[in-house]
Amino acid sequence: MNNFEFQNPTQLLFGKGQIAKLKEVIPASSKVLVAYGGGSIKHNGVYDQVMAALNGYEVVEFSGIEANPQYATLMKAVEIIKEKAIDFILAVGGGSVIDGVKFISAAVPFEGEPWDILEKNLGKSLKSAVPFGTVLTLPATGSEMNSGSVISRSEIKEKRAFGGPLIFPKFSILDPEVVASLPSRQIANGVIDAFTHVMEQYITYPAGAFLQDRFAEGILQTLVQVGPKVMADPKDYESASNFMWCATMALNGILRLGVPTDWATHMIGHELTALYGIDHARTLAIIAPNLYRSLLSDKQEKLAQYGERVWGINEGSQEERALAAIDKTVEFFHLMEIQTNLSDYTDDYQDTASIIVERFEERGWKKLGEKGAVTPEKVAEIVENSY
Repeated sequence: MNNFEFQNPTQLLFGKGQIAKLKEVIPASSKVLVAYGGGSIKHNGVYDQVMAALNGYEVVEFSGIEANPQYATLMKAVEIIKEKAIDFILAVGGGSVIDGVKFISAAVPFEGEPWDILEKNLGKSLKSAVPFGTVLTLPATGSEMNSGSVISRSEIKEKRAFGGPLIFPKFSILDPEVVASLPSRQIANGVIDAFTHVMEQYITYPAGAFLQDRFAEGILQTLVQVGPKVMADPKDYESASNFMWCATMALNGILRLGVPTDWATHMIGHELTALYGIDHARTLAIIAPNLYRSLLSDKQEKLAQYGERVWGINEGSQEERALAAIDKTVEFFHLMEIQTNLSDYTDDYQDTASIIVERFEERGWKKLGEKGAVTPEKVAEIVENSY
């Protein structure tokens, strides 16, 4: 197991009725910006619960944060916060809203061009940020308990990530009852997003981190168990609560401790969202299986272990078991109604590989993955095989 350091300061309030506890976790004198997305919270009861809990606070609302939060939209919130001297932000939504609020939190006190936070990945050097908390409405990204954020800028077709110690949520409220109102597409996206987050930290090479492997495998097994159940019946509280907790645990920092991690699937997938507007989780389902196949020699041992422990694949050589595990992964994506070819989402895909390679080379991204084996040539191979 590799050396590691770990700190996660986010307070979690999990379960039914926890939204009512907002007054216990937001300082009483705060002037609060409530940030949310397209307004679904006004139809599922979450908005009313939040506003009732914030009775007595001075509240300003900011709506319209997109599914892939846009830089221009977020900068409008930055100006409102400065103008109205707001000192606390409450993100009410899924990962996109929370990611957006993380950027807003960092951008308000930032001296200079805020895009530099993303372009130059300055999150770790931030000197201050506006405190914020979250009310999670869509399990998927784990953003409610980590310091990562991904922001889009559509006018230049860019999607960039940043993170840093000052942008952990102060608290996050996780009420699984919100899952009951989610459409099946969002549930499927959430399950696959969480699943792939685990895989990015698990399907690398053995590092003697036995407990970390079991943590990862337990989350994967649970998602396989409850994912289809939540799709079939979003009101199934037991399945919904396990789904929500899996998504949080998949990316709150626990799984990465002491082990190598990959993230090349995400970096390639982000480009598909930037270029074509494809849902983030679906870009992961497009890229991941072919990345595993292209890097089979590096990932074979862990893929075979994954096949045995998650899918019960015990027969054949190590390579055969690894390939069978990839096939089972694709079958699961399809079971969750997620298509796994780029051509399922766009007809204009013929030049995608060369476009992504050119963008990566411009950024100097020439050795991605846990071993630096995802070269521009490998990126082209993976994307072309994903058509």
